[in-house]
Amino acid sequence: MSDFRSNERTFDLLTQVAGRAGREGSEGNVIIQTYNPESFPIECAKEQNYVKFYLQEIKLRSVLKYPPFCDIIKVEVSDFEDIKAHSIINNIYENLLKLNSKNMFIYAPMPSPINKLKNRYRWRIIIKCMLGGNIIDKINTSINSIKITNNTRISVDVNPNNMN
Repeated sequence: MSDFRSNERTFDLLTQVAGRAGREGSEGNVIIQTYNPESFPIECAKEQNYVKFYLQEIKLRSVLKYPPFCDIIKVEVSDFEDIKAHSIINNIYENLLKLNSKNMFIYAPMPSPINKLKNRYRWRIIIKCMLGGNIIDKINTSINSIKITNNTRISVDVNPNNMN
């Protein structure tokens, strides 16, 4: 699943595991089994090169407007009926577009990567912006103005740990 932190997690995990090999003066070997041995975090972990990894990762996050250069807000709607969840997320999207903030990027609604979980259909909107001022209040107002049924759930997650 797509997660902007995946490179960082890969690099962190591999360097942590490699650091456990060869303790107390003895040499150790680390074997990494992967389908993608040329991936940047794996190469940097192999070299134990934190600076190289950091400089590339921070540049990538800047270009793609990922934290710490931007905040990510995930608005998710779930319901037992796909049509209801889809309709509500579309209504929220239309309300968010009315905010008309030039520093806020609002991506169109789409099914969550795992679009059905525990018999609930899930749709989401991703927003990229710098939090501050009254942005959260505006987003909450946009969401709270939507009428929902008892079976509908709406969640808002700022800089989520999981993009699923």
